[in-house]
Amino acid sequence: MAELAAPPLNGQTLPSISASVPLKQEDAVMENATAPEPLAAVEKEQPVSETLYIQNLNEKIKIPVLKASLKGLFKSYGEVLDVVAHGNLRMRGQAFVSFESPEIAAKALKEVKGFPLYSKPMQISFARTRSDAVVQKLDSENFDAHKTQREEHKKATRYTNPLKRKFRAKREMDGGAAVPVSKRPNVQMPDEYLPPNKILFLQNLPENVTKDQLTTLFSQYPNLYEVRLIPTKKDIAFVEYVDEGSATVAKDALHNYKLDGENKIKITFARK
Repeated sequence: MAELAAPPLNGQTLPSISASVPLKQEDAVMENATAPEPLAAVEKEQPVSETLYIQNLNEKIKIPVLKASLKGLFKSYGEVLDVVAHGNLRMRGQAFVSFESPEIAAKALKEVKGFPLYSKPMQISFARTRSDAVVQKLDSENFDAHKTQREEHKKATRYTNPLKRKFRAKREMDGGAAVPVSKRPNVQMPDEYLPPNKILFLQNLPENVTKDQLTTLFSQYPNLYEVRLIPTKKDIAFVEYVDEGSATVAKDALHNYKLDGENKIKITFARK
């Protein structure tokens, strides 16, 4: 049977198939979960939770866009119960993502850890406590007690937590003004550190790109499963194949492809 080729886009001929950022540990206490112990301790015997604690997120991305991007990235592993992120100084660059079960969270952690979302590799670990969304979904009878206990813990540690004291002292030294965040270099995760995965992450897309355009482009390579756009962020997308071999072929062929004739598409793998 003859091989079918997709039609050119924007007058272009489609390409042929060719044969650290230091971890900032914050003591984050939020309405949905609390951050884990320092990573050195966590790596030895890390508790499994339904909620993931994510650090090293790009602080320049607006919170609604960041939350939508995280939900789009993680929903392929199972239902995302909640995504929590805040723009205040102490919680910038961090988020919590909650699933229905620890098994789903563990699989997501394993496969997404180190994934360069907005050019910054994510640091992911299990949250120390259950989020409100998880308790409400799986243990609704005890939700009120859970919420009360969380609020009491928050009040008790508000003035005793050493990291919070340090933050307040620094803010007072600056006359109550917000402490400016120092600029960090835009660190790219080298491709050689990103082993093949069936999910591709697309960046630098034209803002007017459509799902049909991307489907047409990527369906010329076998075993395309799904194309997912982020409604609030048009210049990124996720493309999933049935297997990592098919995704590898598509990535090799379309990386740096000029969809609009000008800007090159950046394509990377999720890290396992």
